[in-house]
Amino acid sequence: MLGNLLIILAVSSDSHLHTPMYLFLSILSMADIGFTSTTIPKMILDIQTHSGVISYAGCLIQLSFLNLFGCLDSILLTVMAYDRFVAICYPLHYLVIMNPRLCSLLVLASFLISLLDTQLHCLLMSQLSFCTNVEIPHFFCDPAQLLKLACNDTSTNNLLIYVIGVIFGGVPLSGIIFSYYKIVSSILRVPSSGGRYKAFVTCGSHLSVVCLFYGTGLGVYLNSTVLHSSKRGPVASVVYTTVTPMLNPFIYSLRNRDIKRALQMLLNRTA
Repeated sequence: MLGNLLIILAVSSDSHLHTPMYLFLSILSMADIGFTSTTIPKMILDIQTHSGVISYAGCLIQLSFLNLFGCLDSILLTVMAYDRFVAICYPLHYLVIMNPRLCSLLVLASFLISLLDTQLHCLLMSQLSFCTNVEIPHFFCDPAQLLKLACNDTSTNNLLIYVIGVIFGGVPLSGIIFSYYKIVSSILRVPSSGGRYKAFVTCGSHLSVVCLFYGTGLGVYLNSTVLHSSKRGPVASVVYTTVTPMLNPFIYSLRNRDIKRALQMLLNRTA
């Protein structure tokens, strides 16, 4: 939370960082803060009180916010990939294409799509019926575990969950892959090796975060659906919900001179 908060403060305090790329980065940091705050405080409270009790309404609320910030992360990474595509493939038209109006629309669309995904998941889970004293083998209300614990038939719910996952997860990932296909094709046409290296460095941080986010997410998906492991799922989810949001600030700050300069100015001003 501290690392993501520092990125938000650095971007907002430095006028040189008021560009589309850093605007999307600061919103991504906000989504990471929300994503971490949805599960980790409750887990720490359960460890301290030796109690893992959560109400039905609390479970649905946690599930809603988890899907909201998780989907927002995915869509923002796609928007950032599009931003890098325009910056590298159309550098002379970058400021015209990525104007403030388009950036605002992209951010607004990201929130609305994430909210739609959240409402669909919440609606599906609210249709399930559970027996009393249900024990969820996880440290948060995981949709896959809730489907397994439901008393009624969940075949339709499983199908809809997979369809929603393909739409709200597969489409953004396809957009990222297509953007980087165009980016790599454009970089390979650059005659100088220095120009190619500079272009790759520009995309390096974002590509690292994409691999970390989707890699851990795919690991959780495989554990819960393919391997049917009740012990490995929570372990993989710890990486997904804690380690990934924690590493994002390090990836962007350590590989970005503008962010490091802004953080240094912010710390000097504070001191």
